[in-house]
Amino acid sequence: MGMHMNEGGDDLQEAHDINVTPFIDVMLVLLIIFMVAAPLATVDVKVDLPASTAQPTPRPEQPIYLSIKQDHSLYIGNDRVEPDLLGSTLDQQTKGDKEETIFVRGDEDVDYGQLMEVMDLLRAAGYLKIGLVGLETVGKP
Repeated sequence: MGMHMNEGGDDLQEAHDINVTPFIDVMLVLLIIFMVAAPLATVDVKVDLPASTAQPTPRPEQPIYLSIKQDHSLYIGNDRVEPDLLGSTLDQQTKGDKEETIFVRGDEDVDYGQLMEVMDLLRAAGYLKIGLVGLETVGKP
């Protein structure tokens, strides 16, 4: 709250103006936080996803994506992982929560046998909740 000085006299008169500078500062800080955090929430591994006509389900706050590329390499998020280290890496990502859903993103050219091998690795590691990710299409493919 600002004060105005009067010439003469000891009484100070209150100014009823709103100081908006703190509000602008807070909004700018929030804008910067969202601009920095938004690119970190995506996965940059290029995969050709097959299309699906199923109704999409709501996405969790911090999903864990397991990507299978055409050359059968595995990625958790943007980091490549060897098949024998898949269980321990997932344990680190989920903090040991075996009930967390793992979203599998498979390249369109990955064969069914390779997909089943990865699903077997997930089951052996104790992760039984698996979601398959595909592209959404409108109508019939």
